[in-house]
Amino acid sequence: MTQRLAGRIALVTGASRGIGRATALTLARAGAHIVAVARTVGALEEIDDAARSAGSSATLVPLDMRDHAGLYRLASALNERYQRLDVVVGNAGVVGQRSPLDHIEPQNWDEVMAVNVTANWHLLRAMGALLKRSAAGRAVFITAATHARAYSGAYSVSKAALNVLARIYAAETESTPVRVNLFNPGPTRTRMRAQVMPGEDPMTLPTPEAVAEKILPLCLPSCSETGKLYDFPSGKFLQFMPPC
Repeated sequence: MTQRLAGRIALVTGASRGIGRATALTLARAGAHIVAVARTVGALEEIDDAARSAGSSATLVPLDMRDHAGLYRLASALNERYQRLDVVVGNAGVVGQRSPLDHIEPQNWDEVMAVNVTANWHLLRAMGALLKRSAAGRAVFITAATHARAYSGAYSVSKAALNVLARIYAAETESTPVRVNLFNPGPTRTRMRAQVMPGEDPMTLPTPEAVAEKILPLCLPSCSETGKLYDFPSGKFLQFMPPC
C-alpha cells in the first residue's frame, strides 16, 4: 500500500476488534502512527505488533470511552508530544438492549447514549484544537442507517444523534482545514453483528478489512468532502435532508 498517511497521527477508538481494529491497521499500512484506544489491553498489544509488522507504529491507550477525564488527559499528552492530530476515527460503540422502547432498562439506555453520543462529543471537544492544528484534519464517525426499526430504539436514536452531531461539527469547521464525515458500514462480519443477528451466516457479510479500505479515503488529506455520509453497501455518499 502507498504510504499516503506517512508522518500523520491517527486516533482510532474501539480499536481492539472488528471495524476499529481493521481501520487502525489499514491506516498503519498507509503510514500513519496509530493512537489505538480500547478497553481491552491484550487486543491493543496485538495492534502494536501488527502495526510494527506493517512498518508503522502505535501508541496504545487502554481507556473506556465513558472516562471523559481520560480523553482530556490523552489530548494533553498528544498536544505535548505532537502538537497536533491529523485523523480521528470515532468507531467505539455499543448496541444495547434489543426490545420495545418501553421495556428498555434505563441503565442500558444511558449506557448506549453515553458511549455512542456523549463520548463522541467529548472526543471532539478534547481533540478539536489538535485537529485544527493539522494541515488537513480529518474526522470520521462510524454510524448506521438510522431507520425507525422496531426493537432497536436506543441504538438507532443514538446513531441519529451522532449523525447530527457530526454534521454540526462539519458546519462549524467548514472554514478550517478540518473535514468531518460519517461512514455507514452496513452489515459487517463482526462480533457485534453476530450478537444482534445470531442466526445470520457471517460468511455472507463483508469483512471489517473490506470496510476499512473504504474508510481510508475519508482520512486522507486529499478528501474534500465534509458533512457527508458515505454508505458502504451502496458505495456512494448519501444526501441528508436539508436542515430546517
